[in-house]
Amino acid sequence: MSASAGKMGPSLTQEILSHLGLASKTAAWGTLGTLRTFLNFSVDKDAQRLLRAITGQGVDRSAIVDVLTNRSREQRQLISRTFQERTQQDLLKSLQAALSGNLERIVMALLQPTAQFDAQELRTALKASDSAVDVAIEILATRTPPQLQECLAVYKHDFQVEAVDDITSETNGILQDLLLALVKGGRDSYSGIIDYNLAEQDVQALQRAEGPSTEETWVPLFTQRNPEHLIRVFEQYQRSTGQELEEAVQNRFHGDAQAALLGLASVIKNTPLYFADKLHQALQETEPNYQVLIRILISRCETDLLSIRAEFKKKFGKSLYSSLQDAVKGDCQSALLALCRAEDM
Repeated sequence: MSASAGKMGPSLTQEILSHLGLASKTAAWGTLGTLRTFLNFSVDKDAQRLLRAITGQGVDRSAIVDVLTNRSREQRQLISRTFQERTQQDLLKSLQAALSGNLERIVMALLQPTAQFDAQELRTALKASDSAVDVAIEILATRTPPQLQECLAVYKHDFQVEAVDDITSETNGILQDLLLALVKGGRDSYSGIIDYNLAEQDVQALQRAEGPSTEETWVPLFTQRNPEHLIRVFEQYQRSTGQELEEAVQNRFHGDAQAALLGLASVIKNTPLYFADKLHQALQETEPNYQVLIRILISRCETDLLSIRAEFKKKFGKSLYSSLQDAVKGDCQSALLALCRAEDM
């Protein structure tokens, strides 16, 4: 089971849905994403509208944003294929030629299949030492097992190298062991029954681990146990030691290993909050970190961005929508706001 299965408390989810008038209609809503399948979808009309947007007098950026941020990824793929059939032109390349800057990056990401987008982000991160830990943990720890396997297959196809080979050559030590374990998968599935004895054994093992055995104990636990079990372990660890597990990580590990374990613990405890923290950090920089904003908003808009928005507002006292409005400038603002979708009162 993927670490991404860690869910926020039901009360917060109900709070989100109640604001949307959907508190008792989870099945009808069907997702905690902000972008859903467009019901009045006409692939021909959309393809024609995009063609007009790039061949008319001046590029109609608002039309491009309106179409691509209101269609599901599956619908966008259909539009892309139809555009190719009708015009004998590649939609992605046509839009790339018509746009520039961060809006171009957003549009390119929206038109790519999810696995290809993730593979490219992972490859870029592994080849750039300053972002390897952050992005690798985000992708490897929050995607479902099928999503991750597809990403790794695309990685091999597009770059003619296995992701494990790049991880082995670009990282080392505990970080390398963590990433390789996440790529391998094999996280326990949750049976619905909490094994309190195993949780206590794991807590004791974490407490006893010293020296070389520290890595041998912590890495398998963090990468093989299911999130529900690990949350119980984290809670029992704090009761037993009077110290949060994150404090123990900070005391025992350093550098990339510490950052990776802290990130993984955050994903396990509350995935939406993990993403809310990353978005807030990206917006707090002198110049917003557009790569982070684009990657998270696009990768989560069809899964749990409503949950992320709720966690953002709860922790920082300001909505994600307003924060984007204040920090993001230029043509890309409308696209990111469209993906965020609405203000949280």
